[in-house]
Amino acid sequence: MTLAPAAAPTGLPRPYQSYTYAYPHKTAYRPLDPRPALRELWAGESRRSLSLYLHVPFCEIRCGFCNLFTRIGAPGDLTGRYLDAVRRQAAAMREALGDEETPRFANAAFGGGTPTFLEAAELERLCDIAEREMGADLRAIPLSVEASPSTATADRLAVLVERGTTRLSLGVQTFVEEESRAAVRPQRRSEVEAALARIREAAVPVLNIDLIYGIDGQTAASWRHSLDAALAWRPEEIYLYPLYIRPLTGLGRNADARTADLEWDEQRLRRYREGRDHLLAHGYEQVSMRMFRRADAPPQGPDDYACQTDGMIGLGCGARSYTSTLHYSFDYAVSMREIRGIIDDYTATEDFSHALHGRRVDEDEARRRHLLQSLLQAEGLPVADYRLRFGSDPRDDFPSEIGTLAARGWLTGGEDERLRLSAEGLAHSDAIGPEFFSPAVRDAMAAYETK
Repeated sequence: MTLAPAAAPTGLPRPYQSYTYAYPHKTAYRPLDPRPALRELWAGESRRSLSLYLHVPFCEIRCGFCNLFTRIGAPGDLTGRYLDAVRRQAAAMREALGDEETPRFANAAFGGGTPTFLEAAELERLCDIAEREMGADLRAIPLSVEASPSTATADRLAVLVERGTTRLSLGVQTFVEEESRAAVRPQRRSEVEAALARIREAAVPVLNIDLIYGIDGQTAASWRHSLDAALAWRPEEIYLYPLYIRPLTGLGRNADARTADLEWDEQRLRRYREGRDHLLAHGYEQVSMRMFRRADAPPQGPDDYACQTDGMIGLGCGARSYTSTLHYSFDYAVSMREIRGIIDDYTATEDFSHALHGRRVDEDEARRRHLLQSLLQAEGLPVADYRLRFGSDPRDDFPSEIGTLAARGWLTGGEDERLRLSAEGLAHSDAIGPEFFSPAVRDAMAAYETK
């Protein structure tokens, strides 16, 4: 089947609009009324291949660009009370799943925030919750954990390795100290290198290093310096993130002027292409716009879990859960005051048997989600998988959007059974994603009151 023709665009969209790591975005979630019982939500849902995510909303600092659900520090016994609440939530979730089919987890992840903000004994507690309350065998499945250089200590790494961690993602962002200060991320190069040495000594199978391009003052030379410093450790994965400046973040005071700067768009595109080409020349394969994997790295993804169709259970007040018809979580915020209030409410909660905030996923939204989670990967969208699930062809369901991608030269594979983005299409993933958002989701995101 050929792609539907589309008129040549008069101008290309801005390249950096929205990172579509999940759809619908949390800003499209709303309080649920009535609040559905988890037992009803998960009735009839498959338990054969699930993903488990545990969220730790604490960091030692908050970077200037960060709009994640996290707070600085944890006064008193807050981390202990938080873990108590996670355990209660896990027990309620396990009860809601019932006994008719034992849940099987295909993978697990600890994210945040910074999970390694927790001390070693607290990380043991977190792992115990995943295993004893939820029944996840962490040593038998891929387990990914996020960390920062200052919290990747030997005792914490020892716990994570012993409990089965197969991947550790270190948020470095830059090896240039002047750029760290510009991003409001105070760290010394020596501390970063020491953390990387500890991780390699701990023998975590997969090391990922996060880097950011577009930082104020960053040049082609300084960007190459960070890339080469990362490559010196031969990480199995490297993620290249464009800098975004969002409201209510440390850098957000200049958000309006910076995000309207077309030259900044071009600068980030140049840094992206330089980084992409440098990694490809050094034996890495591109998995998505952001992700690059060393060609000889061990595989991490389970063969029998598909993010497009299989469910996810999220524990913690910043985690989201997915069923086939509802995505749900707790309230979302960016400002420190609002986040602190949500965490306090979470730790005081005794009854976790109902979903509070979320968004229904009808068939149209499911089609959009399936397409986005496939098309934005370098391997593309297998049309046969889409047709098997929905009984239709994506080019018939989204003729205008897909036709426009083809007209821009951002799409390949129009005649075969896999739709792939071209190299330039991958570069513009953050512009392509929003073009497939439904009008209802766009309206909900636009109406969201930033807090």
